[in-house]
Order: sequence, then C-alpha cells, then structure tokens
Amino acid sequence: MLTVENLTISFNHKTVLKDINLTISPKKRTSIIGPNGCGKSTLLKAISGLNSKFTGKIYLGERELYKIPRNKLAREMAILPQGATAPADLRVKDLVAYGRFPYKSTFSRRFDNSSSLDDKRIIEEAMEKTQITHLSNQLVSTLSGGERQRAWIAMALAQQPKILLLDEPTTYLDIAHQLEVMQIVTELNKHEDMTIIMVLHDMNHALLYSDEIIIIKDQGIYCQGTPRETLTKETLRNVFGVRAELYRSVEHPEEEIIFPMGLTPRR
Repeated sequence: MLTVENLTISFNHKTVLKDINLTISPKKRTSIIGPNGCGKSTLLKAISGLNSKFTGKIYLGERELYKIPRNKLAREMAILPQGATAPADLRVKDLVAYGRFPYKSTFSRRFDNSSSLDDKRIIEEAMEKTQITHLSNQLVSTLSGGERQRAWIAMALAQQPKILLLDEPTTYLDIAHQLEVMQIVTELNKHEDMTIIMVLHDMNHALLYSDEIIIIKDQGIYCQGTPRETLTKETLRNVFGVRAELYRSVEHPEEEIIFPMGLTPRR
C-alpha cells in the first residue's frame, strides 16, 4: 500500500501540490487525472521516488519511501515516464534486459552470454507478456510508437515490480495501439496482481480501465473513488469546464462512455 501524508511540492517558489493526503490500494488500477499542469506527473514522480524535493511523507507499506535503498525500491516499483528514449543502436532485448539492473551487483551490471539463466528467462517472459518476442533483435529506433511503448513496458516488467507506474502511456499512439497498451496493463493487473498507477489524459480510458480514480484540481485532491463515483457530469463541468453526457453501451450495459458536448461558459 502507498500512503501519502501532507505532501506539498513547489517549483521556483510556486506551489504545484499542497497538503496531499491519499492512499493507493494494492492490486488495483488507479488513474490520476486532471487539467493540464495540475501536477499529475509531479505526483507520480514523487510517489515513484524520482523526486524527493517535497515536504510531507510517503510510505510504501510501513516504510518511508525515501529511506528505502534505491536498488531495493526498484525491486518494488517500476516507472515508465513520458518521452523515454533509448540509444539508436540498442536492440529490444537489450533494452528489456536493463530491467534486471536492480538485481545485479555494482561490478556485474552488464548483460551478455554470462547473464544468468534466471535473468534470461525473466527477460523472455517480459517480452512474451508484452507481445514483442518477435522484435527482440530489432533496433528500438526502428519500432513503431506502439511497439516502442510495449518494449519500455517489458523493461519495467523485467524489474519484477509489485507496483507499475505509467505516465501517459498512450500519448501519441493511434487508437488501436492505445487499446493494446491498456489491455496489457489490465492483464498485468489481473494475472500478476500488479498494482497499476497511471497518469491518463483520456477520460474514457480512465473510466474503462480503472478501479479507482484520483482527480487533481487547484493543487489538491478534488475527489477519489470508483470511476462512477468520480467521473460524473458535475465533476467534468467543475474540473475540466466541459459539458458531457455519459452513455451506457447497448452490448455491455455495465460500461459507460463519456461523450463531450461542448465547453461550459467561461466566468
């Protein structure tokens, strides 16, 4: 379980997030949404251990996050940030292999024919789960956007984390590849009991692929709860300034879709 207590983050004397308190449930898919610039990615980086410039406390279970050694923390959680890049001459299987770094000693952080059979098995399994085994010898630079994103997710899986954090994992992907990535995330949560925390822009993705949603507005948590509790017409109007209707699928009445109708009048 991840717990955030009284978290405040500022940049250049400007407060981005103030007095954030929240608990993220284990083995669930939690999405963080909100207007552009509200601090979604900032919050994700803080709870991943990438940004320690804050006041307040973050706990992983009963341990304070920033007191956990980096290599041990990397065995607990993996993050895929926005705009991740790799050297032009790096093969897919070598990128995925980087995920095994937390399990290597300082003097053996390389992957070659001497890599353990266990490492190789885990790397192969990560590629299988993300459906990129056939791309293992291809250069990362030659992949399509969807393939590249799956390769990065495979690298994160090779860390064998209990928690996977994703910062806008479907950005710049076409609709088919967006759904492909979201389906992989769902499978990992369902079959691996992996806790998923992701920043999303697409509210319908949040609605369809989340167990819990955290909505950020005005430096704080506007609301937190299930998709149906949080993504209401009132919330969409108050947080995003959008008039919208929610429709249920005829074939799948348990699912709802947000249909934007227009902007609310500016005050």
